[in-house]
Amino acid sequence: MIPDRHVLVTALLEAGQPSESFQVPGVHEHVPIPTDFWFLRPAGDGWEIGSYERGVYDVREVLDTEAAACTRFYEVLTGFPDE
Repeated sequence: MIPDRHVLVTALLEAGQPSESFQVPGVHEHVPIPTDFWFLRPAGDGWEIGSYERGVYDVREVLDTEAAACTRFYEVLTGFPDE
């Protein structure tokens, strides 16, 4: 399990994910914003995973904890479970 956003970003970059392919607010952000990317962000009492394309955020999943969301985000982007 990936415990938090900081560990997640390091794991994604080490797995070869292009830096511009994802955004994690407060840890890994871009200026200017790319035209499309995957995102993980806090929302209310949970965490949202989704895609951003042409100015539209599309939330695909909502998870209860940061660790669960980080682990799932890693799986979505790499296609592999965290080991």
